[in-house]
Amino acid sequence: MSTSDYYPTASRGGLVRPRGNRMIAGVCAGLAHRFGMKTRTVRILALVSCLLPGPQVLAYIAMWIIMPNED
Repeated sequence: MSTSDYYPTASRGGLVRPRGNRMIAGVCAGLAHRFGMKTRTVRILALVSCLLPGPQVLAYIAMWIIMPNED
């Protein structure tokens, strides 16, 4: 099953948080869809990036607030 099966109504090229396939807020799923990656890969990258110093958690929260929900 491809990621396009999860996002049948998403606008092309738009960055949205999907209603389905969410773990916490759908940020990783939305990023995966936008950049044509597997959702699991983006989630693993996000988790690993939290081990590095930097504002990753704040960036995730900001994207949660800024990214619109899928209609």
